[in-house]
Amino acid sequence: MDLSRRRKLSSHVETSSMNDIMFFLMLFFLIVSTMVNPNVIKLMLPNARSGKAVMKETINISVDAAGQYFLDRQPVTAATLETALQQRIAGLEAPTVVLRVDSSLNVQKLVDILEIGNRLKVKMVMATQAQQSAGK
Repeated sequence: MDLSRRRKLSSHVETSSMNDIMFFLMLFFLIVSTMVNPNVIKLMLPNARSGKAVMKETINISVDAAGQYFLDRQPVTAATLETALQQRIAGLEAPTVVLRVDSSLNVQKLVDILEIGNRLKVKMVMATQAQQSAGK
C-alpha cells in the first residue's frame, strides 16, 4: 500500500519582473511624448556669441520704432514690401532675409513679415543684439 500523499502540480507563472518592464515602458513613452511637439514654428535664430557668417546672399529688412519699413536701407511701405522683396530675391540662388525689428514694436509687425517670407519661401533670420554682462 502506498500511503504517501500525492503532490499537486501547480502551474504558476512568475510575474514579479513584469512590473519593472511595464514601468520602464511607461517612462519611455512619457519622455518621448514630451519631446514630440507638432505645433513648433521652426526658426533659425542667430547665435549672439559666434561671429561666424552662415549666409551667402543676405537681404536686410528693418522696421524702426516708428513702424517704417526699410528693404536694404530703402524705405518701403507695408503694402509694397512683398512685391519689393519678391523683385529683390529674383535671380538669387539661396537668399536669406535678416530681420531687424525694433524691440519696442509689437509682435504683429514681425509676424506680418514672417508670413511674407513664408509665402515667398525665403529663409528668414532675426538679428539680435548681444546682452551686456554686468561685469563689463
